Amino acid sequence: MISPDLSPETLVVAAGRPEKAPDAPLNVPVVLSSTFHAGGPIAYGRSSNPSWEAFEEVVGALEGGRAISFASGMGAISAVLDLVPLGGAVVVPNHSYSGTAARLRDLEAAGRATTRLVPVDDAGAIAAALDGAALLWLESPTNPAMEVCDLPAAIAAARAAGVPTVCDNTFAGPLVQRPLQLGADLVLHSATKSLAGHSDVLMGVVVTTDDDWHARLLRVRTLVGAIPGPFEAWLALRGLRTLALRVRRSQATALELATRLQGHPAVRNVRYPGLPTDPGHAVAARQMDGFGAIVAFEIVGDVETAERFCDATRLIVHATSLGGVETLLERRRRWVEERPDIPETLIRLSVGIEDVDDLWADLEQALDSIR
Repeated sequence: MISPDLSPETLVVAAGRPEKAPDAPLNVPVVLSSTFHAGGPIAYGRSSNPSWEAFEEVVGALEGGRAISFASGMGAISAVLDLVPLGGAVVVPNHSYSGTAARLRDLEAAGRATTRLVPVDDAGAIAAALDGAALLWLESPTNPAMEVCDLPAAIAAARAAGVPTVCDNTFAGPLVQRPLQLGADLVLHSATKSLAGHSDVLMGVVVTTDDDWHARLLRVRTLVGAIPGPFEAWLALRGLRTLALRVRRSQATALELATRLQGHPAVRNVRYPGLPTDPGHAVAARQMDGFGAIVAFEIVGDVETAERFCDATRLIVHATSLGGVETLLERRRRWVEERPDIPETLIRLSVGIEDVDDLWADLEQALDSIR
């Protein structure tokens, strides 16, 4: 058994391995079976799979809890929201991931739940909204506005009010931020993004230290059937092994690009918590080990100008996703589910591992082309 006292950069490589034995494989193999011999803990392929279990062991070790993997990030989000009692109120950031916001709107329209929107960077507003709530849903930084939540303050307020807290940690990741250690009940990831890291797999994961939450989520996954495929789990684990190297490179590049973007006349309102001038910098510096690899900024001009900018990049990929080895960008308001108060020309830039000067040269030529 791997010691939990190892650094996260070591755990991401060493955890989730088979037992050591002569000629045993170093990696857990892909187990392509729906049926298992009776008498063991798996019983059936919708309940578990050794390929999932290895991935879950690593993510659980990184976050400091027990992990349950799902077929996608939305599968993980929906599983948590399925546990909100009928008519329960969910306190959620004004600017959260559009898939989360859309799911909550559907639940509200069906009379299944209610939502209370709060500015996530205002701890007082969060605390004031918690009375009688069923769940506090947090993101930090938020997607795509890059607002930073004072997680210890928000989680403490929720705990005092008897409200469980879930934190979507997709943007920061477990090497940068560990919400369970700050008191959260659940932490959630779209493993599609930086955990898998290679834009070739869809998966989600929820981690908790609470046995009751774990059992309830496992029951939802089993009965709803939002299970990952064994090959997807194997790919996600293979990608996860290099997470420390990718995070170190991409967030250093993100800070440099954010700094350069601030000085370009076609850009305004650069948001990256690593910038000393960013409104969330002080809070992020207290609760994060780094500042992540996502930068948001607005293009000076209109929607057409912003779209021309996205189409003008040559190295950077115009696509929706984040956390991969390649740098991606998109105008977030092109999606109908995005919050209407997200600026029309806001660009979300997910920084990969390419050379920083090559990336800047591409951004600069695209920005110059729209002036």
